[in-house]
Amino acid sequence: MSTQARRERQRAERHQQIIDTAREIAETQGWELVTVRRLADAIEYSQPVLYSHFHGRDAIVAAVAEQGFVELTELMRRLRAAARTPEEALVAVARGFLEFARTNPALYEAMFVQKVDLKFGDGAPEVLVEGFAELMAVFAPFAGDHDPETFTEVAMSALHGLAHLDHHARLRPDFRRQRLNILVEQWTRGRAVEHA
Repeated sequence: MSTQARRERQRAERHQQIIDTAREIAETQGWELVTVRRLADAIEYSQPVLYSHFHGRDAIVAAVAEQGFVELTELMRRLRAAARTPEEALVAVARGFLEFARTNPALYEAMFVQKVDLKFGDGAPEVLVEGFAELMAVFAPFAGDHDPETFTEVAMSALHGLAHLDHHARLRPDFRRQRLNILVEQWTRGRAVEHA
């Protein structure tokens, strides 16, 4: 391996180590404790080394968020592919989305709550475009006369609202299934669907 190739590999590994460490600190201690100084101490690199990879904390959080979108998109793609009908896909993906948020709270927060420079729509990073396209593939069959993209945005907003309120203990935990069933009935307009 050439010296240049080795340096590039080491740089890529260091880049991923920064992302992984930020995610680990956030999952165990919360995003408020993820700082450039703390990351530098945790991975034993100087702060200038971290700044050579990222322009600051927000850029690190955005990188974690992008990684989260890759993981969520892969999950949704698997769930949709395993479903036999559009209705089954909708239930499986909605349930999977909420479970992903519940089991990865800090990652989900980076993706949808933290102040980062990631926007959906025109000019969005490819990982967000792919994630939204996967969601739209699930929700478009139920859009009816509505614009499928707008219908998907509303559906994603509903899922996010449930995930966010549930995470902050603002909803009764014993009624998760019932809340999702109500949403599914609304999305499918009462078509026969195996409930969540």
